[in-house]
Amino acid sequence: MSEPKVKSSRLTFKGEQPKKKRKREDGDQGRPGGSKRKEDDKDPETWVLPEQPNEIRGPTFIVHPSDPSPICVTYNSTSNRVVLSSLDKSRADDSEDTAAEPPSLLQRTPTDVSQVWVITRVAGSPTINLRTGTGEGKFLSCDAHGLVAADRDARGPQEEWTPVILPDGMVAFMNVYEKYLSVDEVAGGALSLRGDSEEVGFRERFWIKIQYKYQKEAHEEEKQKKDGISDPLRIDEVSTNKIYQTWGMGRSVVSDQDKKDLKRARKEGRLAEAMLDRRAKLKSDRFC
Repeated sequence: MSEPKVKSSRLTFKGEQPKKKRKREDGDQGRPGGSKRKEDDKDPETWVLPEQPNEIRGPTFIVHPSDPSPICVTYNSTSNRVVLSSLDKSRADDSEDTAAEPPSLLQRTPTDVSQVWVITRVAGSPTINLRTGTGEGKFLSCDAHGLVAADRDARGPQEEWTPVILPDGMVAFMNVYEKYLSVDEVAGGALSLRGDSEEVGFRERFWIKIQYKYQKEAHEEEKQKKDGISDPLRIDEVSTNKIYQTWGMGRSVVSDQDKKDLKRARKEGRLAEAMLDRRAKLKSDRFC
């Protein structure tokens, strides 16, 4: 009787393609360029720290080094609210061995889909959008009063964030009002997110992790730019191109057919205006 297969615990996302395993060739370590081949063999789903702002894309894990327990920015799809949850509590819920030494903060990885945010951006834009990895895919927003929520179906100026990588590798998020996302303590000692901090301090600093394949994708794009190869404007492969959505401070991305229709409409409109002007002139000349 065959043994039952163990189910993989790796997080998967809707639309994700299964990766094919490649056999490692003998002698790779001894060949020139062996280190590059070793890097290529790295698991694409490995969680890594971004080194440049343009690497921040795809599934993202956002944590804050709070004391006594680090917290994670999560989304509760039942209440449709952003929640700051203790990583130690989620670890205790998932593991029976609570006496074991907890891993360091930088070794932590998400254990639930609610802890993952999907970051999208328009190629070349410094701003990003944070979409929930669970539920219906809501965008993280901040209004002029600093209130942070995740209840928007489309993105606009209030859903734009600019990631700033600090010298120690941590990240601050600046909104459209040039204020920073921060952890705030409310009544009863509960923690919540706000977006009205003027400066970056301890409360405004987050550790974030991305998947290695998106970091590699960003490096390839930078290499193409240096080589003089420019790609047309595109949306990241992890983003969902929905009707009536806008990117880049409300700038619409339309298809080639839409552009042709708009051009024809403008031409017809100018023609109609010219005809009306001509009729008005003839009518005016008739009574002169």
